[in-house]
Amino acid sequence: MDFWLIVFGWQEVNILYTVNNNFIPQLAAGICSICENNKDANHVDFYVFGDGIASDNKEILSRFVAGYGRHIHFIDIDGSVVAADFGVDTGAWNGIVMARLLIARLLPQDIDKVLYLDGDTIVRGSLLNLWDSNPAEGVLSMAMEPTASRPRRKELGIEQLPYFNAGVLLVDLKKWRENDVETRILDYCAKNGSYLFANDQDAINVVLSEEIDAIPPKYNASNVFSYYPYSFLHRLMPQFSSEKEYMDAREDPVIVHYLGEERPWRKGNTHAYRLEYSKYLSMTPFADTALEAGWEMYFILWRLFNAATKHFPSLRYKVIDCLIPSFLKLKSRAK
Repeated sequence: MDFWLIVFGWQEVNILYTVNNNFIPQLAAGICSICENNKDANHVDFYVFGDGIASDNKEILSRFVAGYGRHIHFIDIDGSVVAADFGVDTGAWNGIVMARLLIARLLPQDIDKVLYLDGDTIVRGSLLNLWDSNPAEGVLSMAMEPTASRPRRKELGIEQLPYFNAGVLLVDLKKWRENDVETRILDYCAKNGSYLFANDQDAINVVLSEEIDAIPPKYNASNVFSYYPYSFLHRLMPQFSSEKEYMDAREDPVIVHYLGEERPWRKGNTHAYRLEYSKYLSMTPFADTALEAGWEMYFILWRLFNAATKHFPSLRYKVIDCLIPSFLKLKSRAK
């Protein structure tokens, strides 16, 4: 089937998100950014694994997506049950993130490929080159995360291998099913779930360490590229992309991933791509969503930290690497 789609130039793209009802405005902005920048795709289907999404929000999003001539499908999931099934304490993360591992079980069986995107992403350009690239040899394609903690990678037994971020996954579902990936990751989580820092992301990196194809960082660009020079990131992870690919991600990313706490829907943030998020949100039915308050002092301190460590990437990295686990513990207690 894929062969004839290519021959006749038919672009059939499947996009998957996993979110809860609190993340609907961000989801709408992300979907809007895809629709606006991928009008040359013949057919786009959105799938949402949703935890407690209100029926009125489903209706609003369905009408909004239909306005672009696209389709959206909601699959209801209880995130806490999913996390429990995998034997993982998701800590500061919502359990719904684990649902992306159930793609072969929950998506229609006639879908052979899907592009998973975290709900905190926007798309600034065409996805067709990425979609057509396919996982050439592996089960899925991901972008490397060069700042992943080296001690954590050592604990996972992959210190000498590249570590990948799971916010963007191009999945070959045929290979995923044939290689019984879900069961393999389930088994790994059952044995190691309580020790995983980044939940299923860690599990994917370990279980599929030899089955991941790298994609350019412009398809999963975070603010890491604004704060660290290429030379430093390459020292952290020698397998990391070329300097040209790094510059593409820094200057003209296709997919922006709002990692960390510096998120454009929070009051006082100065994220480099905050205005693009606001632009796409303003084009959705959720345009009047207020910015999250209570972050102003945090961002003042964040900017002071950035200024103080601008010319000292090693110091910055060590400080953040030490603080992140403690910060996530606090968020977990407050969840």
